[in-house]
Amino acid sequence: MLDFGCGPGSYTFIVSKIVGPRGRVYALDIHPLAIKHVENLVQSRGSANIKTILSDCETGLEESSVDVILLFDIFHLFDDPEKILRELFRVLKPTGVLSFFDPHMNKKSIIKGLTNNGLFDFAGKAEHVFSFVRK
Repeated sequence: MLDFGCGPGSYTFIVSKIVGPRGRVYALDIHPLAIKHVENLVQSRGSANIKTILSDCETGLEESSVDVILLFDIFHLFDDPEKILRELFRVLKPTGVLSFFDPHMNKKSIIKGLTNNGLFDFAGKAEHVFSFVRK
């Protein structure tokens, strides 16, 4: 699982418990303080299945290596969303899911923003979370 734009790790640690010790969670953020905060929590909580990545886009992960990507409350801030979506497409497994939540955008903008580049298809919505899959 990749928590892209993890911030303080609010979702990172929840998902870490879900995937368990055999799973892996990557927490990526552009801000060094956010990454440091997550790393401190990893150490204090003993969350050995979390690995942090300091980056504005490039994950350094292998192609088609991630089952689920969380893109929560960050998309509206991207300067170059196309570049980021290409990287997310690259690392997402063909059967994987991009899970999206951004309360700063309306449904039409979300679907257009994630499908307009031809990389992802809209798969559905539950409550406030949208799901997208690779084309």
